[in-house]
Amino acid sequence: MSELTPDPHLLEPTDDHDADAPDPRRWVTLGIVITAAFIVVLDNSILNVAIPTIMRDFDTTLPSLQWVVTGYALTFATFLIVGGRLGDVYGHRRIFIIGAALFGVGSLIAALSQGVPELVLGEAVIEGLGASLMLPSTLAILSGTFRGRERVTAFAMWGATAGVGAAFGPVIGGFLTTNYSWRWAFIINVIVAPIAIVGAMLFMKRGQRSERQLSIDIPGAALIAVGMFLLVLALSEGGRYGWITPLQDFTIGNVVVWPETAPIAITPVLIFISACVLYAFVRLERSKERRDASPLFEFSHLALPTFRNGLITAMVISMGQLGVVFVLPLFLQDGKHLTAAENGYWMLPTGLFIILGAQLGGRLGRRVGPTIVVRVGVAMEAIGIVLIALVISPDITALHLVPGFAMYGMGIGFAAPQLTNVVLSQIPDRSTGVASGANATVRQVGSALGVAIIGALVTAQTAKHGLATGTQIALAFAAVVVGVGAVFSFMIPREVAPTDADTERINAFEPLEPMDVPRSLIEQ
Repeated sequence: MSELTPDPHLLEPTDDHDADAPDPRRWVTLGIVITAAFIVVLDNSILNVAIPTIMRDFDTTLPSLQWVVTGYALTFATFLIVGGRLGDVYGHRRIFIIGAALFGVGSLIAALSQGVPELVLGEAVIEGLGASLMLPSTLAILSGTFRGRERVTAFAMWGATAGVGAAFGPVIGGFLTTNYSWRWAFIINVIVAPIAIVGAMLFMKRGQRSERQLSIDIPGAALIAVGMFLLVLALSEGGRYGWITPLQDFTIGNVVVWPETAPIAITPVLIFISACVLYAFVRLERSKERRDASPLFEFSHLALPTFRNGLITAMVISMGQLGVVFVLPLFLQDGKHLTAAENGYWMLPTGLFIILGAQLGGRLGRRVGPTIVVRVGVAMEAIGIVLIALVISPDITALHLVPGFAMYGMGIGFAAPQLTNVVLSQIPDRSTGVASGANATVRQVGSALGVAIIGALVTAQTAKHGLATGTQIALAFAAVVVGVGAVFSFMIPREVAPTDADTERINAFEPLEPMDVPRSLIEQ
């Protein structure tokens, strides 16, 4: 089988200072990394708000523009594991820089686009590819840069940034689209991406050579890319094209690939093909691992309970979390007739409580271990969704949602960053990139599956009982799913709490630790 092996001279040199010594530039590195994570998460949530305006400007249809959003998710999910492996082979700093450059170029094309094709090329293809390279590298960089209690803090800040990007996206998108132009959603990235690149070149630690020669598994990369593309496509578009009975033609361009008159919808066919391709990927990777032939993904890592059970928990939780971010805006805009910007303001407290939860969760994780924080956080998320569901009614006000948002946002702040920390805690340095890609991939699959199930549920229940009741039922289902995730979290072993030596090593950085009170929020 053909493999591409990098020239050893292309590998980034190791820094001269002791690899075990704390990197004096690590907090600047953290700032660069969370900025990159922020624009990746922010980008798609901003775009969702701008879709109606873009549709009018381009005089096009919603199905055409939907491929901009769907295409981004497809490209992102398709190449996450491959992007992580590239980082393991060529160095995460280098792949981060390449990803940021692609993200910036894609954003520029999207910002200057005069029609849907250029927008799809810039946003869905090039930006999605850049994001799939950047995001696994950010986690791998943090994993390799920080140790002990500092690592808990770093992941807490990363998780809070990702959560806040998703929560603040509608607010920022609504403001820019209403007062300036939807193109500013992309211009922001054109400005930030070069800053992240320069910062990475100046301050990020150069990658270390691996203990053994690594290579890119081309057949494995092709199989996982095709398999994930087909799976996410089926889960994302099943509601449109039908799960069993065809609802409309499946077309690529102007070519009808699967007609509405077919005896079965294309969705189960795509799922079957993806299952076959992914099964071939598993067989190939296990064979290469037995021969020590540089597999793309080492399935032996699944023997690590923190990695295996952490991935399962992450996927299940991602399914349930969509109950809030998908169903609630639908109710607020269709039931309460809020504008997209008003919807963003109503949901703004979620982001604020995510910040606070990440701060408190990071401090608690350094005392009792991240697994305990994950369990508490997931339980809080489930309770928060229940509280939100209980107040859903045509007469709902923003104040009614605050208790549920508080519990839900705090739960995400507790669970999300520390779960990532747990997933990567026992992974060897040579595989942190591909493990980070796997972590992001299972979350993408969980999210796509959650949208499919919860979307179908709210549609069916609304037709029977009305939008408010349909929303409550969908949220109740989401709470049950997150509750199942809480049960799975008890399968994750408890880690040993950090040592006093770790505490002493970070005393000089106490001002950078998560704070007990959200003073920074007030100042902002």
